[in-house]
Amino acid sequence: MLYEKNSTDRDLIRGCQQKDKLAQKYLYQRFYGRMMVICMRYSSNQEEAMDILNRAYLKVFHAIDDFELTGSLSGWIAKIVFNTAIDYVRANTTYRKVMDFNSEKESAFSPEILDQLIAEDLYKAIQLLPGEMRSVFSLYVLDGYKHREIAEMLDINVNTSKWHLANAKKELQQLLKNYDKTRLAV
Repeated sequence: MLYEKNSTDRDLIRGCQQKDKLAQKYLYQRFYGRMMVICMRYSSNQEEAMDILNRAYLKVFHAIDDFELTGSLSGWIAKIVFNTAIDYVRANTTYRKVMDFNSEKESAFSPEILDQLIAEDLYKAIQLLPGEMRSVFSLYVLDGYKHREIAEMLDINVNTSKWHLANAKKELQQLLKNYDKTRLAV
């Protein structure tokens, strides 16, 4: 069978199960944007995100025989991409801090700054955070996980997760204040 951009998911799955390179190419392209967004949340730059994405797609192509046609292909791939990103973060964490978080309150973002931001600006600011801070912030704020779940995923202490979130919010607050100043000056 000849595969093309408009081939159905079902056809592309069959082609990938048969290890057809063209089917793999079109499946990769079909979900590239959505999956890259996931990878960008847990990486510090586009090159790192591409590395995560490519590792994830290798897993997708090796496990495609296990995909059940009754589920969402996009959701299935997203789960693999997410797990690959978390594995990447876990493997590349260089330190583990444990701090008592009870002494500080979480800081809130200024509504004036948030109103002026577009989503792309916020994602760019998030990417400037150090690795573990960025990961904890993304898992907690963007993906809705609890600190206990994050601690298990990243193999860190619950208080460490809370500490990283608080510091990420502080750093983002500062980045966004600086962003606001430079934006207003233009």
